[in-house]
Amino acid sequence: MTGALVRHMQSAAAALAARAPVRPAPLATPPDPRLKPVMGDPGLPFIGHALGALYDMLEFGRRRYATYGPVSWGVMLGAKVVWVIGPEGTELLAANRDKAFANQGGYEYFIGPFLHRGLMLMDFEEHRLHRRIMQEAFARPRLANYLDAMNPRIARELDGWRPGRRFALYDAAKQLTLGIANEVFVGEHVGADADRLTDAFVDTVHGALAYIRANVPGGAWARGRRGRRVLEQYFRERLATRRADGGDDLFSVLCRATSEEGERFTDDDVVNHMIFMMVAAHDTSTITLAMMGYYLGRHPQWQDKARVEAQELGKDAIEFADLDRLTTLDLVMKEAMRINAPVGSLARETVRDTEILGHHIPAGTIVMTSTYATQRLADVWPKPDEFDPGRFAEDRREDKVHRYAWAPFGGGAHKCIGLHFGVMEVKAIMHQLLLRYRWTVPAGYEPPIGYTTGPMPTDGLPIQLEALRT
Repeated sequence: MTGALVRHMQSAAAALAARAPVRPAPLATPPDPRLKPVMGDPGLPFIGHALGALYDMLEFGRRRYATYGPVSWGVMLGAKVVWVIGPEGTELLAANRDKAFANQGGYEYFIGPFLHRGLMLMDFEEHRLHRRIMQEAFARPRLANYLDAMNPRIARELDGWRPGRRFALYDAAKQLTLGIANEVFVGEHVGADADRLTDAFVDTVHGALAYIRANVPGGAWARGRRGRRVLEQYFRERLATRRADGGDDLFSVLCRATSEEGERFTDDDVVNHMIFMMVAAHDTSTITLAMMGYYLGRHPQWQDKARVEAQELGKDAIEFADLDRLTTLDLVMKEAMRINAPVGSLARETVRDTEILGHHIPAGTIVMTSTYATQRLADVWPKPDEFDPGRFAEDRREDKVHRYAWAPFGGGAHKCIGLHFGVMEVKAIMHQLLLRYRWTVPAGYEPPIGYTTGPMPTDGLPIQLEALRT
């Protein structure tokens, strides 16, 4: 979606929100008089608050919080949804200590047809089993192998970047992370299949986020379903070979992964997990990398500081042992992920009547948190819209105000299993990028923000890219 179209949709969302009747009403009458009802309003007929939630998520979340507080309800594409904003409510959902919230029901409505039986859509004992098996793929030795495989790919991709006054950083980052996913996750130089797989991944993501949820020819939903079929066929045709070959790529590891109790994935499990992991990993890493690049271009003092750190390391490519030494990149990454959460929300469904912050939530209710809005609340963060990596430095640690004030990877049993891979990938790319290039963004430029898994620039994020003299 182009930047102009996103701005149009955001304007339309704001206009419709202004015209929509606000009729505050309780979601349900609490059976326990000690509990409060969840207050909210349905919004427009059928679509409810979908335009605001999808195209203007940050301001939508802030408006809900200002109007109703941390818990409210509304309608989204025909479904009643409870929104939870703020670290306290986020912790209740993520920790799920009384097992009242299920992932599958929360996500199935939105992304189930495209990321069917991915780890994020599993619950309780089944989720624990699959996560236990999958953990082998993200153990420390495996991560080191993935890093060794991705570094040459990063170098080759950066060799092809062409400096100029309007270099599209987001587009280039997306191509780079997809290339890494093909090589490190799939484990082969896919050659002629690369474009087909890339298109299938992108179509699958867009299908999962389609506003028109119908099989209209040429529409995002139809393309997403087709993309999912392409990925299923690709992985299924290679399963037997990968179980036998013993490679170090994620695909091969998942084919052979065994828990300490001897449990293994079925063929269907491997296919489903590969599609989920690849779609999820490339999108979040791309958003993080691109937005770090934007803020470093807008704040050259931080770019210079990160570059000096990279140069002092004395290596063209980082090794696994170097990850903790890139402290400036740590601060910049955390702040970029705070401002632009690469996963903007979490979704759950209540499996029984429960409560959130003293509010009654009936069984069968879809509940969504807004990580995006929570990490930009003035109640939680001083000057929340300012880029200030120093807020994460040890002498400040503004994130310590609450353990879920900063939660871009979620938390609890469903905390992102690939978080260490993602951090490693972004640091590895940014290290090589800092050694090769300097970049700036035009004065006053702010990228128009759309939404996939999280807030992303819709104009390709044009920067002025300059090769460093060696």
